Amino acid sequence: MSDNVFGSGQSPQELPPVEQLTYEQARDSLVETVKLLELGQMSLDESLALWERGEALARRCEEHLAGARAKVEAALASREREGESDSTSQSS
Repeated sequence: MSDNVFGSGQSPQELPPVEQLTYEQARDSLVETVKLLELGQMSLDESLALWERGEALARRCEEHLAGARAKVEAALASREREGESDSTSQSS
């Protein structure tokens, strides 16, 4: 890559494993990856490696969001169950 390209300067192989990234880290890395790919200043092999990492980052973000969604749904369901048990015990 040339000196006027932003980014970490690391090849995708040198970056931390996607599986270890928090949602925010994966999201920020995905944004940077897209910007780098849009510049088009890499070889085909570098672009493909970066694109593959971008796909993995997008999947990681989806995993985090799905996990958060499941936690919210479980909390809401628990709250509804507590509300139902409170109302049935009060009406007895």
